[in-house]
Amino acid sequence: MKITLLALLASAALAAPALAQSAGDMTLGFGLASVSPKSDNGTLAGAAATVDDSVRPSITFEYFLRDNLGLEVLGALPFKHSIYLNGGYAGETKQLPPTISVSYHFANTSKFTPFVGVGLNYTKFFETNSPLGDLKIDDSFGVAAHLGVDYAVSDKAALRLDLRYAKIGSDVHLNGANIGKVEIDPLVTGVSYVIKF
Repeated sequence: MKITLLALLASAALAAPALAQSAGDMTLGFGLASVSPKSDNGTLAGAAATVDDSVRPSITFEYFLRDNLGLEVLGALPFKHSIYLNGGYAGETKQLPPTISVSYHFANTSKFTPFVGVGLNYTKFFETNSPLGDLKIDDSFGVAAHLGVDYAVSDKAALRLDLRYAKIGSDVHLNGANIGKVEIDPLVTGVSYVIKF
């Protein structure tokens, strides 16, 4: 019974039209993004640095330059991260990671439309506080990669699951002295509702 039901659902999905993207189309997506820095975040003042995860609401806007090829801008509410040195609390910071990407959406006849993209990330650190003194993290520019899939719920809307990688590395200063470089290089997992207009 379960196998028959799965087969029927799969057939229905394959027979349904995809969320088509044509030149001049625009989409707006609202969702949540989870920023997960890599496990080894560098050495600061001779100590191993760790930056924790953060989840915040996100928004995307994409303009299709041609059929299936879009220019996307990612935004979000500020992410907040705690910073640890050798396991001990060393401070916290907020960051905004606007990212511009060019993405290709693979045309097909099912409800599922996978896509891949590449772009540029700019990360702005602010409201950085530390019990150790005046802590400052420089802003960062780096490459970004993006992949995901849209599941069409209508001809104008889709549910999106996606994964991003961004190269984020910044010099860190304590009381005006450079104490090393923090390497964040996070994976960003997202889920969102995308509307075409």
